[in-house]
Amino acid sequence: MISPLQGGARRRYGGLGSPAVKHPLGGRNRRAGRLRLLVVIALLVIAAALAFGTGETSERAQESSSAALGRPASDGPAKRSGESPAGAVALDEPDSLRIDLAAPPRAGLLFDLDSGEVLWRRDPRAVLPIASLTKVMTALLVVDRARPDKRVRITREAIDFSGSAVGLPKGKRAPVESLLNAVLVQSGNDAAQALAIGVAGSERRFVKLMNKRAERLGLDCTRFVSPDGLEPGNRSCAADLAALARLAMEEPRIARIAGREQAVVPFPIDGGRLHLATTNPLLSTDYAGTIGLKTGYTVRAGQCLIGVVRRKGRTLAAVVIDSSDSNRDARALFDRAFRAGSSD
Repeated sequence: MISPLQGGARRRYGGLGSPAVKHPLGGRNRRAGRLRLLVVIALLVIAAALAFGTGETSERAQESSSAALGRPASDGPAKRSGESPAGAVALDEPDSLRIDLAAPPRAGLLFDLDSGEVLWRRDPRAVLPIASLTKVMTALLVVDRARPDKRVRITREAIDFSGSAVGLPKGKRAPVESLLNAVLVQSGNDAAQALAIGVAGSERRFVKLMNKRAERLGLDCTRFVSPDGLEPGNRSCAADLAALARLAMEEPRIARIAGREQAVVPFPIDGGRLHLATTNPLLSTDYAGTIGLKTGYTVRAGQCLIGVVRRKGRTLAAVVIDSSDSNRDARALFDRAFRAGSSD
């Protein structure tokens, strides 16, 4: 991932601790020389603090809990004006396929995961609620900030949730990787909350990190209000979600988990194991070549899906937002694209 920002190392200036050297003009000149040296050192320390420390102090304090969980992480340099977002797909090129869907989703994209080539689009910049597709960003932050073997404490805030949940035991400590499986396989809202609090110290701080990452990636139509996606304030567009999908599938931990139809992971409950089943209809119905990624649903967002399928050396991804049947739509897009590819 993006490397942490590096602060400058301050050089140590010797002299005060060195053995005394006799000065031909006596003690007064020695004292004056030491005073001048102290003034120079003070000025250098102030300059170094202004150059390296001032802009980083609050950020480092905010991220101290993530450093305790694993390697400290940075969101990397901000996107420069005129640059494309990280992981961006090629929206400036015409679609290579014409695909007519009987009841199309509100918005969507079909693209090559490796090259970013867009094969088909429907209103790719429309800003819409995205439900649990939010958890793709949650997962990206977690893998960047917490090692798999670390454990996070299950707080009251994490278990007080409706909707999709895996049933967390209050007060227990659960492995980060087990909770990440619960987020990506079974879309556990409680697991997303537990990871957010465990990584950042609070849901509010974690959401700030989510939005900061989106800004730095150049995802202009993306905004988060929670790590789980239940609220309609979690919004994005198909183009931004395509960029997130490309970044997520480059992370081995995410790619490995997101392709699982079922998972059994260590967990602090009776029996010591948590059994999970995917919410991804492409995986649960054994659609050929499916390797990920994430589903979402709320009444406001409709059915949402990011599906990733690999066949004959080519990996395609589909983003579907506000669909009446995301499984049907994704299958139709993939069927058409792979059929066209086989006839080339």
